[in-house]
Amino acid sequence: MAKIEMVMPKMGESVMEGTILTWLKEVGDEIEQDESVLEVATDKVDTEVPATHAGTLVEILVEEGEVVQVGAPIAIIETVGEETADAPSSPAPQQKEEKVEEKELALEAATSNGGSQMNGAVHQQNDFATATRFYSPLVMSIAKEEKISMSELETIEGTGLEGRVTKSDMFTYLKNRQNGNKGGSQQTQAPAPVQAKKETKQQPLTQLQPSKSYGNGIEVVEMDRMRKMIAQRMVESKRTSPHVTSFIEADLTNLVNWRNKWKRVVKERDGVALTFTPIFVEAVAKAIQDFPKINCSVDGDNILMKKAINVGIAVALPNDNLIVPVIHNTNELNLLGITRKVSELVEKARNNKLSPDDLSGGTYTLSNIGSFGNMLGTPIIMQPQVAIMSVGAIVKKPAVVETEQGDMIGIRHMMYLSHSYDHRVVDGALGGKFVRRVADYLENFDVTRTI
Repeated sequence: MAKIEMVMPKMGESVMEGTILTWLKEVGDEIEQDESVLEVATDKVDTEVPATHAGTLVEILVEEGEVVQVGAPIAIIETVGEETADAPSSPAPQQKEEKVEEKELALEAATSNGGSQMNGAVHQQNDFATATRFYSPLVMSIAKEEKISMSELETIEGTGLEGRVTKSDMFTYLKNRQNGNKGGSQQTQAPAPVQAKKETKQQPLTQLQPSKSYGNGIEVVEMDRMRKMIAQRMVESKRTSPHVTSFIEADLTNLVNWRNKWKRVVKERDGVALTFTPIFVEAVAKAIQDFPKINCSVDGDNILMKKAINVGIAVALPNDNLIVPVIHNTNELNLLGITRKVSELVEKARNNKLSPDDLSGGTYTLSNIGSFGNMLGTPIIMQPQVAIMSVGAIVKKPAVVETEQGDMIGIRHMMYLSHSYDHRVVDGALGGKFVRRVADYLENFDVTRTI
């Protein structure tokens, strides 16, 4: 028999860690190669992880709710074959220290993810279900290893952000507790946590309700994991980037008439819907080639210029959440290719079939708020990008039309474009010229082209 370590796989570009959501198999279960063993959540997407080998799941190394670095061991599978030293049944002390170091590396990410990681970690044991403040997976792991009850953990004074208990706080507490053991004072200290634990169990259920009173007629609904992630990222983006938004109105009459001519042909011939979004994406990709400085990100005092043009498209999901799949190398696709890719990504997004790669590597984002009838918006930048554009509804309105006979009033198809950009690296001139160039491509659309 051989024991093989199953490690956290790399699940897309820039994805360096994942949170264990659910183990689909239990210790002792027989599993086939490529059979799904667990569900993992990354900052891009939730996905199932298949088994790397067929055999028996003999050990689960990471509990639900913990954050794991890519490449770190998560389980041990016993297969038929010779013994191997790759996965010993009980980790040596040195390996144990390495696992602690891996958890330390995940601390910063776990802390930034707020309560979403706490929910999984806290509910590992019923004893941890009474937590009244956030604890990172690392702190929870140390508490579990050292057999610190939740009632005892609640008494530890935190020195971190908003009073959070840090790794250093835990080590300091353990050191003082150990010194207390040597001094014989543990006899007087131990009963307090135990008594607190008993008192906690005797508390009425109303104590577990939200501490804040909202009054009658208010239903308290906890955010789901994706909504928490969206909320966190939007707040972080506003804190990171000084947003400026420029607006421009474009006359899309020629474009609208061209699309009306071709949309049935494309649907019958290629089986995809020719919406306005692919046309907008194409115009954005062309404008990025004209103004490559908009295609960058910021790292400290450095500006990282991106060679690849990867346009993300915001997709509203049936559950009212939002996700942004990416069209990689957009500028290398023709309009039909972009149309197919948009259709594919939207379909995958709404059926929860997006892969991590589908959500990685975006360098610019487009949001079509016009599909909801909105005219204008001030979109929030997708970090680490430096700009985002929203396009509004196309509406008919009277407008001045220049003709050889002079100016006339005509009914035109008009649309507003809103361009938000990071004022750290994009000034008004570049931001304004960029949105103007996109509008130019749309207004001067070649109505003689085929698709």
